[in-house]
Order: sequence, then C-alpha cells, then structure tokens
Amino acid sequence: MRLIQIAQHADDLDRAERFYSELLGSAPAGRFDPPGLLFFMVGSTRLLLERGAPSALIYLEVPNLRERVERLREAGVTIEGEPHVIFEHADDRLGEAGTQEWQAFIRDSEGNLVGLVEQSAPEA
Repeated sequence: MRLIQIAQHADDLDRAERFYSELLGSAPAGRFDPPGLLFFMVGSTRLLLERGAPSALIYLEVPNLRERVERLREAGVTIEGEPHVIFEHADDRLGEAGTQEWQAFIRDSEGNLVGLVEQSAPEA
C-alpha cells in the first residue's frame, strides 16, 4: 500500500498555484476548473488543492531547510516555527540512523500550516 493523494484547502486556486509552484519548484500536474481542483506531484503522491477540502497539516521534505526558510521569509511567507531539531534517528525506523530531523512551519497562501522537514547529519 502507498499514499496516493493528500487534499489541502485552497480558497484561491490561482494564488495557491503560484505559492506551491514556487515552494515545490514545479508546475501543476493538472487543473480542472470547474470544479476547482489543482494537482501537484510530490514524489509519487498527488497534492490536491481544492476549495471544498478541509485544511490538512502536511510535511514536505526540503533540502537546506534553514536557507529555504530564509528565502520564504524574504518572499513574505509567514514563518510559524523556526527551524529546530525535533529528534535524532537512533535507528532506521523513521529516517536514516544517525541523522537529525529538523522541522520548521510556515503558512501557505491559503492560511494552512505546512511543515518543512530536513534530515541531516548532526552538527559538530
């Protein structure tokens, strides 16, 4: 079994398209309006942005988390939680053993909370 799709609320599909195109670094995979559906591919999972969907808390893996957060801040994105270490992976159950998991939180263009995650080697 695999996760195939996540739905996220979006009041304004044009605004959400601009935001997520920039955040994900890719164009939408499809748009069907009406009825108001916007799709992005995140790996092999579809991210559906839809007016009728509830708000969801999604976590996206990003490289260079602290740099990404600074670029988002400069672009006017609201930073809800600064980059910080959540935990260290002692084994491979939830990430590569020996890495630290960093997270930060932002607000997307539609007011949804979005988690950004990076797994990296511990800092000296």
